[in-house]
Amino acid sequence: MRRAALGKDGSADKDRNFVTALARGLEILRCFGPSDEYLGNAELAKRTSIPRPTVSRMTATLTQLGYLRYAENLEKYRLGPGVLDLGYRYLASEGVRDIARPFMQELSDATDCLVAIGAPDGASMTYIQVCQGSGPLVLRLTVGSRVAIGTSAVGRAFLAALPPKEREPYYEAIRAQNPDAWPDIQRGLERAFKEYEQYGFVTSDGEWNRDVSAVGVPLILDNGGQVVPFNCGGSSLRLSRRILIENLGPRLKEVVEQVRQMVQGRDI
Repeated sequence: MRRAALGKDGSADKDRNFVTALARGLEILRCFGPSDEYLGNAELAKRTSIPRPTVSRMTATLTQLGYLRYAENLEKYRLGPGVLDLGYRYLASEGVRDIARPFMQELSDATDCLVAIGAPDGASMTYIQVCQGSGPLVLRLTVGSRVAIGTSAVGRAFLAALPPKEREPYYEAIRAQNPDAWPDIQRGLERAFKEYEQYGFVTSDGEWNRDVSAVGVPLILDNGGQVVPFNCGGSSLRLSRRILIENLGPRLKEVVEQVRQMVQGRDI
């Protein structure tokens, strides 16, 4: 689709369907890059040719929505977790889900567990692909279901694969949502990160939900530039920690490795 050009007044030339405010917000987000991690309103106004008062309103709005973060000590902005979340959702929707589904369903049928892919959404993870077993104790979660990022296996897998600096926005979202529980959540995350170093997967044994036990494995692409987390879990009545460590974790790792090879083969 042709990208409409903004006129001097900030409007699109001869296009009634063009939303100027949206275009301006996206222009501001496009200004940020690896060499421009932090930018102030004056710099953004200069780069976009958008009046500075308008830029100030735009950055304030984008910050409230989570697409920018404000650094008070610098009086500048950087990209927020909302932009990252959109990127992860885009990647997962652009082929990974379709490639992964048969492998996920095979594991789900073999273990009678739920196998899913998640995408980050602030302090939560949203399932964007789900495969179910057929047993009576299978989790009945669906595409669109949300789980806590800090206590679920899929959320821990996502965070474990991120560089420490990139985890901070998600930590802030967790603390803002549930400050009293943060110390316990943080300890659980630290345990999960040690598991990831040791096993290549993380666990959540009755921590997101006392009746649910699961493992999580991140699919890492683009040399760490993209992370798509998978999980496999079910009723804690039948999934002991030994089963998580010796059975489900290694099997989910195999699935994710198969998907990684397929994704790279298709160069998605």
